[in-house]
Amino acid sequence: MTPLALLIIIAAYLLGSISSAVLICRLYGLPDPRDSGSGNPGATNVLRLGGRGAAAMVLVCDILKGMLPVWLSYWIGINPFLLGIIGIAACLGHIYPIFFHFRGGKGVATALGALAPIGWDLSGMLIGTWLLTVLISGYSSLGSLITALAAPMLTWLVKPEYTMPVSMLSCLIVLRHHDNVRRLLEGKEGKIWNKFSRNSKHSGNNS
Repeated sequence: MTPLALLIIIAAYLLGSISSAVLICRLYGLPDPRDSGSGNPGATNVLRLGGRGAAAMVLVCDILKGMLPVWLSYWIGINPFLLGIIGIAACLGHIYPIFFHFRGGKGVATALGALAPIGWDLSGMLIGTWLLTVLISGYSSLGSLITALAAPMLTWLVKPEYTMPVSMLSCLIVLRHHDNVRRLLEGKEGKIWNKFSRNSKHSGNNS
């Protein structure tokens, strides 16, 4: 591993450690997402706490955290395996952020950003898989799990040389969702439609 690659890996972790959800909730005067709602500092919980605008900002920022270091590394010619490590470092920063007491999110949006430089065709298939699963089931977490499991196969179809690092990233995402898997099996996982309906009622009460 070259010193440059090691430097980018560290930078990717530090960038990932900037918790978009916590900062944007502070900006909007919302409760700390780590202590409210589901307790997960991610776009889905911010949707529950503050509505679509705040959630969209969190989503974009979390995607960029994974996209920027991997895209830079891809552009300067770092090999596929190290690109995977850089993407994992960004996700680990999001999941275990050093700047926020290691209390982070699930890493799905950051992982999507890390995969985007491989190709927009892959990104489109991943987003389509997530959307289709959520539309059928209503579960955001199930959409993330199915997408993570499908990612290595879809990567193999597009650019086989990236299959191994993408598989590593997918394993990290699946492991991070172990609580969601338990709730899905117990029938206790909340559907994303409920989050939209609660926000609609909240907006109606404030209008």
